[in-house]
Amino acid sequence: MVDLLVYQAEGWTVRNAADLYDMRASVHHLPNTYPPFAAMLFTPLTLMGTGVLRTFGTAVNLALMVALAHLSLRLVARPRRVPRAAAVLALAGLAVWCEPVWTTLRYGQINLAVAVLVLWDLTRPTGHRWAGVGTGIATGIKLTPGLFIVFLAAAGLIETIRRLRRRAGYGFGSDHLRRAGVATAAFAWTVCMSALALPYDSHRFWTQVLFATDRPGDVEGSGNQNLRGALARMLHTPDPGLWWLAAAALIGCVGLATAVAAQLADDRALPHARAWAAVSCAVTALMVSPVSWSHHWVWALPMVLLLAVETVRRASRAWAGWTALTGLLFCSFMIWYAPHSVKARVELHQTPPQMLMTAVYPIIGIAFLAVAACVTFRALRGSAPGPRPTPRPAPHPTASASRALTRAGSG
Repeated sequence: MVDLLVYQAEGWTVRNAADLYDMRASVHHLPNTYPPFAAMLFTPLTLMGTGVLRTFGTAVNLALMVALAHLSLRLVARPRRVPRAAAVLALAGLAVWCEPVWTTLRYGQINLAVAVLVLWDLTRPTGHRWAGVGTGIATGIKLTPGLFIVFLAAAGLIETIRRLRRRAGYGFGSDHLRRAGVATAAFAWTVCMSALALPYDSHRFWTQVLFATDRPGDVEGSGNQNLRGALARMLHTPDPGLWWLAAAALIGCVGLATAVAAQLADDRALPHARAWAAVSCAVTALMVSPVSWSHHWVWALPMVLLLAVETVRRASRAWAGWTALTGLLFCSFMIWYAPHSVKARVELHQTPPQMLMTAVYPIIGIAFLAVAACVTFRALRGSAPGPRPTPRPAPHPTASASRALTRAGSG
């Protein structure tokens, strides 16, 4: 549980008023890579010994696993339908065997907490007062969820433009815009709180540490499961440069457009539209982030659950096979089959089969976004109003009466 020990060291650094980003923790000399607000939240961990801390971290993550299962079922269920406890516990029990979840438990990571905060927001009913707070706080802890704020803002702007064109009331009544505003305010609060409490560390993070994309570790490492990591291993270089920027721009635009389109789609045209939107946005954030370790992919649970629900709805063997393959790959630990070493950096010399094994999550992500885009835009095209048929002119009353008399006479 080395990451949990790093979190505790961050809390000690805050308590001792030391330099947060010069700190190195554990025998691996790991640095702090999160915003200073996260370190402030970790200060209660300093009240525990190592044994108690590990037990506490495991118990909290298991509870969060149950919460993630509950929210994932709510995401794919009908509105306001509460999942049964047996289904929640069964799903959580199965998800523990998933590599991202198991690695999160092993390292004592906070990925489950971040996913739960975001999903809690996305499953709140329309007009909920606090919807957006969780996403803003999650962004203050780990910047990657900030793409959900962009996603909500884009959906809100498009919804506003639609209303203005239809003249259906005031444009700023969009629930998506309100959620994006609440999330932005919550994120700004985390930044202000850390700036007041830790001014030097905050200034250093937002001006230096934020742009040091190699600070979390070697980009080409097998655990880095995103576009940048896969390209680094494929090109045998620790800096993919423009190749990564071009790929990230393409995937980012396609993924974000798909998520926004699904969010604004009608549930009758696109069943489980909100689930398609949420998972598409999460996968896009994981793919374009400079570093996405394998344990960041805890969104595998709502992804596989969504595919399973779609399989049942469609009664398709092809969908069943794809769903089963996706679940098995997330549980296969395949990314660790190839040789990997931090010191020797052997990932820079992988063979094509080894590259394929260590790129399994990005491949799944690209495949999911491609399917989500096809499903979403096909549903939108099918629900788009076509040309209205030309009305047939009504028959003249005199002609109708004459035809009626003729039929009566002939009878």
